[in-house]
Amino acid sequence: MGKVWFVGAGPGDPELITVKGRDLIARAGAILYAGSLVSTATMRWAPAGCEIADSKDMALEQISAWLIEKAAGHETVVRLQTGDPTLYGALIEMVQPLDAAGVEVGVVPGVSSAMASAAAAVESLTLPEVTQTVILTRIEGRTPMPEGESLQELAQHHCTLCVFLSITLLHKVKEELLAAGWPADAPVLVVHKASWPDEEKIIRGTLADIRDKCRAEKVTSQAMIIISPTLGARQWPTLKKSKLYDAAFTHRFRRAVRVEGEKHE
Repeated sequence: MGKVWFVGAGPGDPELITVKGRDLIARAGAILYAGSLVSTATMRWAPAGCEIADSKDMALEQISAWLIEKAAGHETVVRLQTGDPTLYGALIEMVQPLDAAGVEVGVVPGVSSAMASAAAAVESLTLPEVTQTVILTRIEGRTPMPEGESLQELAQHHCTLCVFLSITLLHKVKEELLAAGWPADAPVLVVHKASWPDEEKIIRGTLADIRDKCRAEKVTSQAMIIISPTLGARQWPTLKKSKLYDAAFTHRFRRAVRVEGEKHE
């Protein structure tokens, strides 16, 4: 039996796949990719004769059966998933049948749409003395949220929230955050198809108007919602600077430079 690799294809731009992921594609005997979310341009590195299939019409059992069948005939089989396989990727559901069949499994991480969205908008998810915490979550829909993990409960931390799989539920996002004490004019960033060439859309608004702005742009899928006290910091006149690059801060690679008359902690 060969080995099945679950490879994160990244957020959309084929060049954002990792070097290890690209190299696995280049030597794969069979590739099963999530065609509704992964760019077919990623297949450019597949070798001649590679068996390539799209899983968008497959149920879980069919995906597992395909991977097991191909592992019987190929040394390297790739399951290519959007973003990172460990985040909303049904990874364990697909791995368990492979374990039962005695098929070896490996996972290659990928760039998440949360990071790609922040990069597209030139935003930082953390800032000194603003927030040092990022919560990756979703709002309750057909998949219920575990106890203690409602968006309202998580939003009470008033840190950065990256909300996946929720663009059609923006009205609920607004309700939950207002209930958690966020103001109606809190900044919100929505990025549709982050990093996808010629398809990416960056929409900025507030809790009060972001839903209308997304409707106007006809954004109804594949969108990351970021709500954070750090949004817009690029235009702030003053920032609390990182200690790492502070000339008065000593670390193991650099001694502090003391300026006479200045007081330092």
